[in-house]
Amino acid sequence: MKKFFSTIVFLVLCYNTSFSQEVEKYTITVTISGMKSDKGAVYIALYNSEKDFLKKEFKGAIVKVTDLKATAFFKNIKKGTYAISVFHDANDNKKMDTNFLGIPKEPIGTSNNATGFMGPPKFKNAKFKVTGNVLIPIKVK
Repeated sequence: MKKFFSTIVFLVLCYNTSFSQEVEKYTITVTISGMKSDKGAVYIALYNSEKDFLKKEFKGAIVKVTDLKATAFFKNIKKGTYAISVFHDANDNKKMDTNFLGIPKEPIGTSNNATGFMGPPKFKNAKFKVTGNVLIPIKVK
């Protein structure tokens, strides 16, 4: 009988321990600079995979521009590899304007201030690791 109760106590402790261990989550703080006006808003996209980069965001935010700067926070982010893209919707039409070739007409930027050559930046150049709270500065051009 003593062995039975010891087994039950052990199982209850294991059960409680497994559910009490939470996945560590962090905050990504994104600071955007380089805007030429406070008009419009900055659209920020957070990506968690190379295949979705610049196609399908993992999380997004829209923030006001104040004193030619903007800040966004992505909370409860798990450890992993991410990338960010932003654009300043200066004319406030809720979309990124492009020319006839598809080149953005409004200021854009990515994490690591990655730029593309003959096309958009690559995930490998914009990616960063989250292993704790992180600050990502981006300058739009």
